[in-house]
Amino acid sequence: MIKPSWLSRTLLITTALVTPGLAFAQDAGALPAPQPTEETALPADDNGSGERMDGEDASAPEISAPGVIIVTGRRNANVTRSADQVISVLSTEDIARTGEGDIAGALGRVTGLSVVGSGFVYVRGLGDRYSLALLNGLPLPSPEPLRRVVPLDLFPTNVVASSLVQKSYSANYPGEFGGGVINLTTIAVPDESFLTVGAGIGTDSETTGKLGYTYFGSDSDWTGFNRGARNIPGELKNYFQGGLRLGDANVDMDAIAGALVRPDFALIQKNDDIPANFSGSVTGGTAFDMGEARVGVVGTLSYSNEWDVRDTIQQTALLADLSVLDGDFRSVNTDNRITLNGLFSLGAELGEHKLRWTNVYIHDTLKQVRFAEGVDVEAGRDRINQDTAWFERQLFESQVVAELRFGEFGVDLRGGYANSQREAPFETSFSYVRTNNANDPYGAQFVNLLGVNGLGSASVAFSDLNEDLWYGGADFSYLLTPRLTLTVGGAYTDTHRESARREFQFRTTQDLPEYVGLWRPDLLLRPFTIQEYGIGIIETTQADPAFEADLEIKAGYAKINWEPIDTVKLDLGVRYEDATQNVSPLAIFQDGLSSDAATSLNNDYVLPSATLTWEASPELQFRLNASKTIARPQFRELIFQLYFDPESNRSYRGNPFLVDSELKNAEARVEWYPERGSRVSLAGFYKDIKNPIETFVSFGDNGSRGGFANAPKATLYGAELDAQKTFYLDGLGGFFADRKIVALANYTYTKSELKIGANDLVRVYPSEPRPATNFFQDGAPLTGQSDHIANLQISLESDEGLSQQTLMLTYASTRVVGRGDGNLPDVIEKPGITLDFVARQGISLFGIDTEWKFEARNLTNERHQEYQQAGDNRVDVNSYDLGRKFSLSASAKF
Repeated sequence: MIKPSWLSRTLLITTALVTPGLAFAQDAGALPAPQPTEETALPADDNGSGERMDGEDASAPEISAPGVIIVTGRRNANVTRSADQVISVLSTEDIARTGEGDIAGALGRVTGLSVVGSGFVYVRGLGDRYSLALLNGLPLPSPEPLRRVVPLDLFPTNVVASSLVQKSYSANYPGEFGGGVINLTTIAVPDESFLTVGAGIGTDSETTGKLGYTYFGSDSDWTGFNRGARNIPGELKNYFQGGLRLGDANVDMDAIAGALVRPDFALIQKNDDIPANFSGSVTGGTAFDMGEARVGVVGTLSYSNEWDVRDTIQQTALLADLSVLDGDFRSVNTDNRITLNGLFSLGAELGEHKLRWTNVYIHDTLKQVRFAEGVDVEAGRDRINQDTAWFERQLFESQVVAELRFGEFGVDLRGGYANSQREAPFETSFSYVRTNNANDPYGAQFVNLLGVNGLGSASVAFSDLNEDLWYGGADFSYLLTPRLTLTVGGAYTDTHRESARREFQFRTTQDLPEYVGLWRPDLLLRPFTIQEYGIGIIETTQADPAFEADLEIKAGYAKINWEPIDTVKLDLGVRYEDATQNVSPLAIFQDGLSSDAATSLNNDYVLPSATLTWEASPELQFRLNASKTIARPQFRELIFQLYFDPESNRSYRGNPFLVDSELKNAEARVEWYPERGSRVSLAGFYKDIKNPIETFVSFGDNGSRGGFANAPKATLYGAELDAQKTFYLDGLGGFFADRKIVALANYTYTKSELKIGANDLVRVYPSEPRPATNFFQDGAPLTGQSDHIANLQISLESDEGLSQQTLMLTYASTRVVGRGDGNLPDVIEKPGITLDFVARQGISLFGIDTEWKFEARNLTNERHQEYQQAGDNRVDVNSYDLGRKFSLSASAKF
């Protein structure tokens, strides 16, 4: 039996290798090992061969505890190699090397991972719904109405100390593990007091100093907070709370209509000189003794204000062969994104027991103007569309974890609460039309007659989302023999979401004089005009204004970690999950429900997992993994409610008929560690997916609209190649005496195919079952999947101080982002090749340690391209220049 003192020593070794939240053997949040500070953490390439450096007995057994992986013998120097599963780890230094401002960008450098849209990470080509995001091992709610998963670009790198990606399933994780789990670890409790202050400025070749559009809003918009200017006006607030409909006798429709359009939100302003981006941050911490306990406190606060102008081509086709356009528009989209992030952590260590309380706050606001001009080809009319919006997102999480060690027995306890919100008040849309009719006195003018004869339109929408998540769990681990560890655990999650969207469209009961239609938006819909010309409103969302959704999961698991002989490890586990997922319309009107678009999914699953690791030699090991996992529909995919996604510039509506996806997974892997700082791995993987959820896109007069449906079946298979090599340059002497080159390269090939039979049916609400071939094509790839993903990273670094210059090349091949409606081709995205350069340099100024960072992004000037292709005919659905980005930042540590 292993003595506690020996166990203590191995735990200490683990602490230097594994940061909290890595949770190699935990149930989605089991307490990880304490996180090292930057000063104590081993560098990512330290002794990459896995050879011991401290003289420990190389034959010492490995022990697995609930929240950590305890490594002994020669395995302790390389976390990726010693883990029981297939993992990739981004350490503090790895994240810093990429220079990315948010963790999503850094994860895009990991083998098999790609970032799509605003921070949604795809693992091996599987969409974000197949990836699980955790913070310190605990689940996160999402402030996105379109998704239940959180966009990882919300997390700035200054609050993330490390990130683990596990691609092979083990029973200690939740069953929603289609592609993998991404576990973010927040910054550590320090060993000593520190204070770091930083600031930065950045430019964009397509934005800074260029033409864009904005609107006034309020004096406090720069904060990202609505400080009263966008509060719901009294007349409308009373209507929302009263449960009446617009046509009811007690509703003052004129008063409501007159309060909807405000000059501060409806008048767009031309800006010929878009300002530069800027940011600032402050991070501090301290540690002290309290009796026999060591207590630490750390906190961080950061603010950023960024602009992005996209000169977008938006086209729609009239015919399936794309030979004739239905619409051809140019849209200038101007985004002003303001973020405020904070973290506060309090930790305590008493002997081998560890406690930690972590609080994270993220506030992210997008102030947006979309100004488009183009032609409706079939109607022969020109059109101007202008939209203004304010999307305010907020995420708060408070979590407590406890790691208790009693010799060979370990207990991990954890619990947390998280809340996310999204508010979008006064989403204002106007459309002005020019008929080009020579017989019309106003045929050469853009007019808005609020829909009369199809001339113009105006609408205002208000949306609100609130999601609460409660979480609790426990793990118990016991070392049965020096070679066998048993772990059992349970977890409970309860998620509740309420989502409402109320949209009002202006209509007139009489023909408007055409000169009135020439007026600007605030004059066209001021109270006087509304009353004088009989302008009214209808609520277009009366049928489906609000929904609530719940997901309750009860889970338990058991797993063993067994080392039958010195060179073989076996990780076996099984997980049981019972889940109830409900989506139902809210009765907000006094006369009852308007919609029957409800969903109730009650499923339980037994999910086995097995991983075999064989160490063929000190430098070579093999892994085999097999498992069964699931993927549940996300709330927004189920809610039959129209919502606009500012990232894709597209509206979406959910499908209450969606069901769970079930996956069978297999993987084989070989890993070679030839020498210090070097590694090579090759893996093959296969997934069989029943009922995969796919996005399809339909096209109409109001642009493209997305929907969701279960395809009958899909398969996915591929291979990964990953390599790292460190070249030490000390033999060159001089400038290179303390320098090395770290080269990392990875490539992932993925092939997926939908399996569609002639008799397969698909259900899309509210229609009856229809042939699957109406939505999907047999053999087509899964949405979001690139056949080829490659990364190359070359860094020149110093061992004697901070001096680092890194080149990063990223390539992703084309991928489907939406199924074409009817006979139209699929919508394709072409990410292309991007080249980034990051330089970091430490300089001592007046006795103060400072770090300077220069970034140059997208040096290849790659464009964002979303298009449809049929032979030689191409239609650009959403394409624009990304531009080159340059930034300079500095921080000082006191």
